[in-house]
Amino acid sequence: MAIHSTAVIAPDAELGTDVEVGPFCVIGAAVRVGDRTVLGPHVVLEAGTTLGADCQVMAGAVLGGPPQDTKYKGEQTFLRIGDRTILREAVTIHRATGEGNATVIGNDNMLMAYAHVGHNAQVGSNVTIASYVGISGHVCIEDRVVIGGFAGVHQFTRVGKMAMIGGMSRVAQDVPPFMLVQGEPLRPYGLNVVGLRRAGVTPEVRAQLKRAYRILYRSGLNLQQALERVAAEVPASEELDYLIQFLQQIRDGRYGRQLDRPR
Repeated sequence: MAIHSTAVIAPDAELGTDVEVGPFCVIGAAVRVGDRTVLGPHVVLEAGTTLGADCQVMAGAVLGGPPQDTKYKGEQTFLRIGDRTILREAVTIHRATGEGNATVIGNDNMLMAYAHVGHNAQVGSNVTIASYVGISGHVCIEDRVVIGGFAGVHQFTRVGKMAMIGGMSRVAQDVPPFMLVQGEPLRPYGLNVVGLRRAGVTPEVRAQLKRAYRILYRSGLNLQQALERVAAEVPASEELDYLIQFLQQIRDGRYGRQLDRPR
């Protein structure tokens, strides 16, 4: 391990093999850092943070800070970040609210400079979050999502896998999987064909999803009518079934957010 002499490390912190800790880092109690992870200067890992192997954390990032939530009363909560994740300068990710709960970030993600992820958020794997994006509490971002710079995501919003959100968008409702969305109000304007291709989705299924997109968003039908027509006219696939189920579940919540249940 290469640990700079100015770093402050709690006695019970666990550092894996070949970890690098830069100048003026602070590593708190019960923190775990995986093998070969590199921490740049002035990185802060607060109590209860787990950081996976082969991660890169750039200068000034603060991970595992207490949630910005008035319900938080100091209970023990956690932040868990997977392997091979890149966190650029001044990224902030907060631990959860609620005894024993965790904010969770998956594997192979990149969060660019000054991005923020709030308490109790769940972020999948292979996700790219550009600079200055704000992810509110209790948000669920599924695998292979891309979010453009300066976008803001409302609490309890769910973003379906392989969706791509344009920069400076206001995301206050669930984002259907596989879609390109942008603007205010947020609207789908196409299918994320590049993302689907990179994920190995077959040309046949991509064509079926394109057909479903046209029915859902270009036919002039309401959602229920469009879903019925998609089910009747488009051949079934795992991806199409997932899209239909996602859209149907939105009605279980409030304000277009399926995770925002009546309280």
